[in-house]
Amino acid sequence: MNSSHIRFFRQYLSSRVLPIWTILLGDMFLIVLSTLIAYCLRYGFANFMEKSIAMDSVILWSVAANLIFFRVFRTYSNVLRFSSFVDIMRIFAALTSAYLLLIVLSVLFDSFWGQKIGSIDILVMAYIISFSIMSGSRILIKTVFDILSFDRSHCTSVFIYGVKEAGVNIAKTFNTDLRFHYRLRGFIADEPELVNKIVMGVRVYPNDDRLIDLLNARGVQTVIVSPAKMEELKKTDMADQLLAQNIKLMTAPPLSEWNGKMLNRTQLKEIQIEDLLQRDPIEIDIHKVASHLEGKRVMITGAAGSIGSEIMRQVASFNPYKLILVDQAETPLHDIRLELQDSWRDIDAETIIANISNATRMEEIFQDYRPQYIFHAAAYKHVPMMEDNVSESIQVNVCGTRIVADLAVKYGAEKFVMISTDKAVNPTNVMGCSKRICEIYVQSLAKKLQKEGANSPQFITTRFGNVLGSNGSVIPRFRDQIQRGGPVTVTHPEIIRYFMTIPEACRLVLEAGSMGSGGEIYIFDMGKPVKIVDLAKRMIILSGRGDVKIEFTGLRHGEKLYEELLNAKELTKPTYHEKIMIATVREYNYDEVKERIEKLIDVSFTYDQMKTVAAMKDIVPEFISKNSCFEALDKKMTSRI
Repeated sequence: MNSSHIRFFRQYLSSRVLPIWTILLGDMFLIVLSTLIAYCLRYGFANFMEKSIAMDSVILWSVAANLIFFRVFRTYSNVLRFSSFVDIMRIFAALTSAYLLLIVLSVLFDSFWGQKIGSIDILVMAYIISFSIMSGSRILIKTVFDILSFDRSHCTSVFIYGVKEAGVNIAKTFNTDLRFHYRLRGFIADEPELVNKIVMGVRVYPNDDRLIDLLNARGVQTVIVSPAKMEELKKTDMADQLLAQNIKLMTAPPLSEWNGKMLNRTQLKEIQIEDLLQRDPIEIDIHKVASHLEGKRVMITGAAGSIGSEIMRQVASFNPYKLILVDQAETPLHDIRLELQDSWRDIDAETIIANISNATRMEEIFQDYRPQYIFHAAAYKHVPMMEDNVSESIQVNVCGTRIVADLAVKYGAEKFVMISTDKAVNPTNVMGCSKRICEIYVQSLAKKLQKEGANSPQFITTRFGNVLGSNGSVIPRFRDQIQRGGPVTVTHPEIIRYFMTIPEACRLVLEAGSMGSGGEIYIFDMGKPVKIVDLAKRMIILSGRGDVKIEFTGLRHGEKLYEELLNAKELTKPTYHEKIMIATVREYNYDEVKERIEKLIDVSFTYDQMKTVAAMKDIVPEFISKNSCFEALDKKMTSRI
């Protein structure tokens, strides 16, 4: 059979589906055939015609009984070429029910009227033969279709890393569904007792120094990593070695997400850079967090942003009484509204377009909804943008935070959790300094209220580094640059950053929010810092586009080579959560802070950038500008000293 014939069969078979009556008629024919074979085996080919009268009766009863149960179990409703284990079980149930009924009726008829439907041995033989032929025919049809429709010229040789349950189930999927176009050539195991064993018809190989040579020799272009082996992959350089040889890495979701079914092609995904960052999983006290949020009116500012939207998703799972979602970005907030309708239809949620620096609008929102728990995530965050737009940084980040914090006090909120940044420590840019001023205001307000003994909100500040995949962050930008063919732009070969995934950061925000008595600044253990150029190299290798170049563009305005989570003068105290520490920072007098911040906000409305930044440096003396025109202010202050 030449290639044109094969293509014809593929097109014909893929576009034709047998009608239901044809499948049912075929199954009835197999019931008749099974009865004939049973009689032939029981009485011999030469003698079975003598039993024709009895045989006719058994055939009629068998056809009638099986027709009823084929209808009950709908054995004919599937497409034969896509038959599965479920379809075989339907046939088994239908045939078992039908022949059991025939045996019972035969015994009853013999007892009362002395007349059998058929001998028990004939019925049992017919049952076994029927099931064998019907299930075998479906398996044969599926196999023939898969062989004809399987294009070996586009077949990818794969190894599976992991030989236990998850890995074996992935292999079973490939053998069952040839549309994956994967040819399993072997397994990789870390366990010595599994090495050199045969599993699913292929050998298990050790994960050692000879692995790369073995894969190249076997023509393997892809390694499927069992979900159970993902943590192991992060702890070793195996991924880097494989990627360096242009071997694609893929993985599947955990078995718990398969819902008892076979793996779907859409569930198999390429491993992303986020999957390979060496991080220990972060756990939180779910019950404690739930006790703080369940049944509460929860406000989230910046609700359409990367952090705010993830906080919304996690809070939604704790059954709040009401969600008040505030953001000034119309389209992203509309997307959040649609997500709520799709995933949390039962939650009472308000999506409100508002600017947190608009005091009148924010007061109206507080007056209407009286939030009990506030997550304040709204802020301008991009360093170079804020370096060029100083006044907006003050008016939104500082003035907006002051407005929301004051309203939380006025309207009796229970908790106020502010999202800060590692750029607030020894700030070298306007954005980082603006967030440090927010920290100072919130902390001094909390201390003042505590001293007065007032029944006031608990003010909590959380401080962490960069989050993977957030809007405008480095990983989405690198991904876009790689897809366009490069170059990938990195500001400096030595620049490093701390990273955390968005869900991880938000889980810690929720946990920190359930701690303390107010006024604390919580910092998160961000793990080891990542060299940005190494991150770029790994992403390029992961993409399989080794021709993409890296270009160094120089540090941006206000950017520094590394971020700190703590000021050098600050100390930390542990909490019951190993990933969360309390920063002991300098305390400020609220009345003095309030006065200076009011002056800063007034200066910002003059839109004189130098005056505004000078006022910021007056509040935060450790603010030393880097790679910025505002360095001139530091020189003036030094000369005065």
